[in-house]
Amino acid sequence: MAKKRTGTKVAKGSAASKSAKVTKEAIKATKKAPRYEDEESLQSESDGARADSDDEPDSEDDDHNKSFTDDNKNWLKIKGTKTSHQSDEEDEEDDEEMDEIERQAMQIDAEKELEAKEAEEELQRERSDKNSKFHLPTAEELALDEDRVVPPSELRDRIESIISVLSNFKFDREEGRSRSDYTTQLEADLSDYFGYLPELIALFLKMFGPKEALEFLDASDKPRPLVIRTNTLKARRKDLAQALIKRGINLDPLSNWSKVGLKIYESTVPVGATPEYLAGHYMLQSAASMCPVMSLSPLPGERVLDMSAAPGGKTTYIAQLMKNQGVIVANDLKAERQKATVANLHRLGVRNVIAVCNDGTKYPKVMGNFDRVLLDAPCSGLGVISRDQSIKVQRTVQDIERTAHLQKKLLLAAVDAVNPKSKTGGYIVYSTCSVSVQENEQVVQYMLGKRDVKLVDAGLPFGNEGYTRYQERRFHPSLKMTRRFYPHVHNMDGFYVAKFKKISNRKLEDTDKEVEGGGGGKKGEKGRVEEEEEVVVEGEGGESEEGDFGDAELVIDDDDFDDEDEQSESEEEGLTSEQKKLRAKYMTGKVLPSDDESVDSDTVEGEGKTKSKQKAGKKRPPEEERKDEGGKKKKGKKGKKGKGGNKR
Repeated sequence: MAKKRTGTKVAKGSAASKSAKVTKEAIKATKKAPRYEDEESLQSESDGARADSDDEPDSEDDDHNKSFTDDNKNWLKIKGTKTSHQSDEEDEEDDEEMDEIERQAMQIDAEKELEAKEAEEELQRERSDKNSKFHLPTAEELALDEDRVVPPSELRDRIESIISVLSNFKFDREEGRSRSDYTTQLEADLSDYFGYLPELIALFLKMFGPKEALEFLDASDKPRPLVIRTNTLKARRKDLAQALIKRGINLDPLSNWSKVGLKIYESTVPVGATPEYLAGHYMLQSAASMCPVMSLSPLPGERVLDMSAAPGGKTTYIAQLMKNQGVIVANDLKAERQKATVANLHRLGVRNVIAVCNDGTKYPKVMGNFDRVLLDAPCSGLGVISRDQSIKVQRTVQDIERTAHLQKKLLLAAVDAVNPKSKTGGYIVYSTCSVSVQENEQVVQYMLGKRDVKLVDAGLPFGNEGYTRYQERRFHPSLKMTRRFYPHVHNMDGFYVAKFKKISNRKLEDTDKEVEGGGGGKKGEKGRVEEEEEVVVEGEGGESEEGDFGDAELVIDDDDFDDEDEQSESEEEGLTSEQKKLRAKYMTGKVLPSDDESVDSDTVEGEGKTKSKQKAGKKRPPEEERKDEGGKKKKGKKGKKGKGGNKR
């Protein structure tokens, strides 16, 4: 009874609040459809609310209202009795929750509608593209656009459309249009869009093709990642990376092929002004410029020449690999550039480098007998356009040809400066920061025909193979061992690396002249002379680069020459008429060398014709001063020559 009276008192005192509560519950039930899905459940709740508002509630009626007797009682949940204040707060939270859910649902529906609309538009566009072919502008249409500034987006769309047509030219081309019409328009559009000279665009299209040329041009406009090289003479890469990370520099190891490179993504401090940089712990150097030094692979204790050393990035890397042992000659033509080289040498703690300024084309006359030579030749810079955008309008095809001529002269000098009999070396590495064939494969092919060298593996585990054919040109198959690097393939500067092994000091052009003049030896298929035997006399100082023997002197006995004269007379008596003609032709084709040149003597022994070459660095004494032991003057035979073509 106490419970009943208490309930009656509460019901009488809050009749208005209960009626408002009933209204809110009805609205709430309407919104929350998943909780009440049928009309019977909603009607039962309304009846129960009216019963609660009556003045005669009892416990039996309350129990009846709190329970459900219909068939849906298994899934309907009984609402617990709560105070009006709690119910109002929950209603507000539910309303806010429902508003957020509805907002998200509406946003999702809008995104789906937008995606469906875009998909439909793309489908319609693809259908229209299949039905209609790309229209190449005519000369009249282009004339009308001369006064109009064509937007870059329109140029880009036309470039991609032309490339698409060229990739499937047979089916996508317009009637009456040739391939040259499309390529001409493509060259003009690429030149306008990227800002290159038309002749450079034509060069890239010949090298790469339309699609790859577009990728190359896009990559050349993007900056390359900033790379630093750890100076292992003063620091380790792990310790250097930790120190730079503490200074706010975000970096990672360069790649698996480099043990000293670090790639920097972003930095809060100047990379070229940190205490580690000033202390010589690292050097700012691009990833591509490390490749020639890695290919050279210098060893401690060797003599190495860097023909184009400034500003010293490759020179210091060579010293780092040699562990400050041996000798490195850092050469550059301009003394102003060598100031930066000397500064970097001091900062990085390099102690085995000699900095000089000489003309690289005349270097064998200055010094030679190097174990290894690195020639990072001056070039057009077509591989580093991302650093210098002025190359787009300053370089021409004529500039490339002039640069290639200089590169050939420098490479000839580099080969002549190497000692082929070096126990550990005899290697030449040629590199450029250009991608043109004229400065790379053609220069290497020229060297194979001028000096007794061969190409060897560059020793780089990545990179594209060099060209063995380019348009109408065909190169030696060994050029596959050279390496090319591209910005759109390797995310590096455009670079080229070739590695030679010097076999001997023989110059092939001189040998070819001897063959044409009837000299000894057999001419091979490629114009080379295949010598059966070669006798080399080397003094203490080693053989120099111009064919002499340095400080060594060859002692010549006069009696040997007399015996040879008598032997030549006896041999000439037993020769046939044809053999005498050939012998006379050979003898008259020889020219007596000067004091600085070597003397060749070819020995012919009967029909066997065994040939040997003996070099001498000292000219035979004059005929008037040669006397025998008895003091009588030896008479020379006029009009005849010895075995080597020396006049008696």
